[in-house]
Amino acid sequence: MTLSSQVALVVERFFFRYRGLLIWVHAAMFLFFIAVLAIPPLLDEPGEFDNLFTHFTLFSNYMMWGIWFPLVFISVIVTGRSWCGILCPMGAAAEWGNFRGLKREIPKWMRWPGTPIVSFLVITIWGQTVGVRDHPESLALVFGGTLVLAIMIGFIYGRNKRAWCRHMCPIGLLLGVFSRIGAIEFMPKRKKEGGDLYTEKTLCPTMIDLSRKKESRHCIECFRCVNPDSKGGVALRIRRPGEEIEEIAHRSPNMAEIWFFFLGTGIALGGFLWLVIPEYQSWRHGFGAWLLEREWWWALKPGPSWLMVVHPERREVFYWLDFITIVSFMVGVMILTSGILAATSGMAAWLSGRVGGGWTFSGRFIQLGYQYAPVAMVSLVIGLGAKLFDLMAFIGLTSEQIQWLKVAMFLISLVWSLWLSDRILKRQGVGATRRWLPLIPGIAGSLAVGGGWWIAIF
Repeated sequence: MTLSSQVALVVERFFFRYRGLLIWVHAAMFLFFIAVLAIPPLLDEPGEFDNLFTHFTLFSNYMMWGIWFPLVFISVIVTGRSWCGILCPMGAAAEWGNFRGLKREIPKWMRWPGTPIVSFLVITIWGQTVGVRDHPESLALVFGGTLVLAIMIGFIYGRNKRAWCRHMCPIGLLLGVFSRIGAIEFMPKRKKEGGDLYTEKTLCPTMIDLSRKKESRHCIECFRCVNPDSKGGVALRIRRPGEEIEEIAHRSPNMAEIWFFFLGTGIALGGFLWLVIPEYQSWRHGFGAWLLEREWWWALKPGPSWLMVVHPERREVFYWLDFITIVSFMVGVMILTSGILAATSGMAAWLSGRVGGGWTFSGRFIQLGYQYAPVAMVSLVIGLGAKLFDLMAFIGLTSEQIQWLKVAMFLISLVWSLWLSDRILKRQGVGATRRWLPLIPGIAGSLAVGGGWWIAIF
């Protein structure tokens, strides 16, 4: 038995023995989550000399955006979607609601592959327009509202399942895409042919047909299907990070996941750029002047506080002009980013076919779309998880050292994406001496993603 197999067996036995105690972990996380959301809006404003150790509002903000957001992505590389099955309070709350719920059949509209795409885009845009990263009331509104929705979905739909986690969670499928590069997977001990199937007649809370499981994206690592002493079920396997994407042709790739990945990357980038680039302000002023020339005065009135920032006490109020320009800017960046990634993936797929690659163009396109996973994930962490690096400054790193750390992280992700592209092309049948040609569009796509986050990285 290899060392990795021994470690996997130890982990299996630990969770099999203490699996019943996870409910207390979920309860503790739920109470902590409620405290992080509910207490800050009731407190006075932080003082000039307050920090995260002296004021709970600053502490809760840092826990969300300096700890949870960046680390939940980084943890995927090491432990897959362990956050979802072991720690996530929303998924647990949805399941608790399901135990006493109506247990209705999950409708077709919810099972549509585009549902989590819509969920992610709506929540991401809404979070930006209400200032979820800056205002505790907005944090409570967005995450509290999402929690209520998760419980409602769990209460109404599914029979002892997590319909929310599988079909509606705005962050779950993005973590699912990145879990494909993770070092952890659960594989059936007795495999059946036919590829991954969706079924509610299974022990799995996210409706995975365990005997046909090949992909990681829907597995929340709840360990319910694990019994180290059984000949059936699934077993934990420690693998080389990125292995699943290297073998993506045989790991249930699909077009919806690729478009979710492209669109999600673009909308997150748009949510970052409108805050920092002067071009957005120039366009906002120009569009505002155009509206005023037509005497559309409503554009300079604030909207409802549940839809946009209305905090005059903090000298921040959004008008309908701001709402329209923020949303349209984010959507525009999303379309542009998705178009670039689709074009580079399409060019790589076409060139792969020209130099001997197998599969259809569509098959090659889907497979090569996964190559951007490392660079996109690291860019998200650097760009939207900037508060994590604030802690590094607090413990003594200089700004120059932090900058070099960001550069190193990005370069590693760039090389990793290039490596994945090379491995995918190899499995498509492209020879080593001809592989360089379809690699070029992939490099261009990775650099385009990194270029979008340039301000955050450098």
